[in-house]
Amino acid sequence: MAHDLVIIFRTPSEIEANVIRGLLETHGIRSALLSDNSRTAFPLVLNDQSWERRVAVSAEHAEAAQRIIESHRDDMPGGRVVPFGSELEPLEQRIGYRFRDRGLLEHALTHRSRVHEDASGGVFDNESMEFLGDSVLGFVIADMLFREFPQHNEGQKSKLKASLVSAASLARLGEAIDLGTFLILGRGEEKTGGRRKHAIISDCYEALIAAIYLDGGIEPARAFIERQFAVLIVEARKTGAAASFTDDWKSALQEWLQSHGHGLPAYRLADEIGPDHRKQFVVEVVIGGESVARAEGRSKKEAAQAAARAALERLTA
Repeated sequence: MAHDLVIIFRTPSEIEANVIRGLLETHGIRSALLSDNSRTAFPLVLNDQSWERRVAVSAEHAEAAQRIIESHRDDMPGGRVVPFGSELEPLEQRIGYRFRDRGLLEHALTHRSRVHEDASGGVFDNESMEFLGDSVLGFVIADMLFREFPQHNEGQKSKLKASLVSAASLARLGEAIDLGTFLILGRGEEKTGGRRKHAIISDCYEALIAAIYLDGGIEPARAFIERQFAVLIVEARKTGAAASFTDDWKSALQEWLQSHGHGLPAYRLADEIGPDHRKQFVVEVVIGGESVARAEGRSKKEAAQAAARAALERLTA
């Protein structure tokens, strides 16, 4: 049964959790009490919610259990009914992950503007989850770049990583899964177009990663990130964007040509200019029998790198 459990109620009070369990029992619904984040790699405190009591039931009884709890809502001011209905299913389908605890997803979607307008004290914003999501994202992207771009040095990988996890990139990915539609905003933020604000979407995207991690562990989070960022990695290769962070232009050009079905480039010395003590070498890049670019340098190696860069910039313009 443990694998089929769905969390339907969260509360900081063990007494209230037991009241809920007793209420469900009178309606013939068995429940379990959960109180830790055992599926995560590290014990974390998010607004003290790691110590919340979570009432879980089998998936087949989840909707009925929620209706029962809602009918007694006035008697339980401290707890929160976790959303289980169809309103979050489209988002789960877009991200390719079904939450065991949809309360984590709701938490990730909640902007601070909603908290400021809620006087109950039972609503929490996603800023702590944003912090965690940023760390999980950074780790997974670093691992991807380590495997995908072995020719880049540490500084080059760091620059490419910064580009991939920028607010602009996260907002773009968030818009692709229609994250703005599911944001939980305050009325004021809603009126000012908060659902379309890139800063809010990018922050929520990081919180979403944290929610997946807290719900299922590092592997589902890694799978989500790798699916999402695969398109950006491919774009970096196709457009030469990844090459802009490298000093090895010959390798970058070769990688781009191979990814586009072309043969290997050839480099030939086209000319030597100046006196022996200040000689400049001119090297040209030949691709498919055609001279694509040429450049000069103080050594043949420097000239070849400059020519490769010129060729790559021409091909990707």
